[in-house]
Amino acid sequence: MPKAIPVEELPIFSNHNLPDPNFDYNQGAAFLIKKPKRWSSFQVVKFLRKCTDIRKIGHAGTLDPMATGLLILCCGDGTRTVSSFQEADKEYIAEITFGSSTPSLDAETTPDVRASFNHLSRKSIKESLDKNFSGLIVQIPPMYSALKHEGDPLYKLARKGKEVKRKPRQVIIEEMKILECNLPRLQLHVKCSKGTYIRTLADDLANSLDTAGHLTGLRRIAIGKYKNEDALTVEKMEGIFSVNNYASNIDLH
Repeated sequence: MPKAIPVEELPIFSNHNLPDPNFDYNQGAAFLIKKPKRWSSFQVVKFLRKCTDIRKIGHAGTLDPMATGLLILCCGDGTRTVSSFQEADKEYIAEITFGSSTPSLDAETTPDVRASFNHLSRKSIKESLDKNFSGLIVQIPPMYSALKHEGDPLYKLARKGKEVKRKPRQVIIEEMKILECNLPRLQLHVKCSKGTYIRTLADDLANSLDTAGHLTGLRRIAIGKYKNEDALTVEKMEGIFSVNNYASNIDLH
């Protein structure tokens, strides 16, 4: 089996290194792309296939449809390098709304639990972050996730009203910093290891504060040293590859 191309040898296309439509993408490349809101990560994969005419494409870390921000996609022989990007720390800007929670732990589903948040303060939130969400922590993955149980994705079971036991997992929180606190809304900068569920962080934080809460906004701003600000937009990619109105033809609602 051929070895993975070292990251430092892989062409990485971004706003600083624009892709060339005539490049042979079968030989391996990576793209930094800004995922639009309401697009699934797989829709971005399909879009890149449309641009490059390459079937072999994989992404380095799923983003939920409601989330935006950096998605790294590898194509051709570069797909063997995906794991190198996946292992890197991730950074997010997350918005949490206290006072209600949802089955999916984010804004994709309707709130089903209400709770008072009047006792919260910036100080109490920071104390909980420092005490409970720093360094090595344990999470239980949400039911609304792509993890599988007996071959079925958990989110499909969740949509049928089913719940199964999930194994706890250890993740590392490098930083949880308050950016804005305008209750009931809270904005955080989160730097964490791979495999961290930000929706679960939102739910666990709310529970630690004796209230309810859910994720109402999420933007991935970095994967390792690669930044969202350097990523290509779908619209820019359309112009480079002469793909006409692809985005407008996708049902984003």
